[in-house]
Amino acid sequence: MAGTTNLNRQMMLNSLERLDQLVPSELTLIVGGGCAMILAHGLALATTDIDAVPRGMDLTEFDPYIKQVARELSIAPDWLNPYYATFAHTLPSDYGSRLIEVFKGQKIQALALGLEEMLIMKCFAHRQKDVSHAKALLKKGANVAAVEKQIMSLEKKGIPGAREALDFLDDIRDQV
Repeated sequence: MAGTTNLNRQMMLNSLERLDQLVPSELTLIVGGGCAMILAHGLALATTDIDAVPRGMDLTEFDPYIKQVARELSIAPDWLNPYYATFAHTLPSDYGSRLIEVFKGQKIQALALGLEEMLIMKCFAHRQKDVSHAKALLKKGANVAAVEKQIMSLEKKGIPGAREALDFLDDIRDQV
C-alpha cells in the first residue's frame, strides 16, 4: 500500500459512502483483510486499506472512482484494492453463506468474510502480524474444526502453502 494513513472504522464507512455516491451502477464488494476484521468482527487493529473484490463492475472500470475518493479524502490511491484475492482460492465453496453485511448504500453493498474464512486466510498468509489477528479470531469464536478441515482438504488437493497453514493454525491454537 502506497499510503501510510490508517483507516479507522469511520473513515472506512465514509470512504465507502463517497464511493457509493460516485459509482454509476450497483455492485457488491466482498471484503477481507483488516477491513473485515474491523467492520465485521469488531477487532481494533490498524489497516491502511480496504481489501475488496468487486462483483458487478470490472476493476478497471471501478478504479477511477477509487482514485477520486482517494483525492477527495486525502487517502492512498489504492485505499480499496483486491490484494486479498491472492488467497481467495483457499475459501470453502460455501463461504457466501457466512458473509456479513458491513455497508449498504444506494448502489454498493459490502459483505465481509466470516470468522472462519478470515482465519483460513490468516493461516495461509502466516505473517508475524497475522499471529495476533488469528488469536483474536479464535477468541471471537471461529470454528477451528471447520478451518482445519478446509485446510486439510486443500493440502490433499496439493494446494501450495497448506502444510504451512496447518502448522500456523496448530501454533496459534497452542497459544490461545
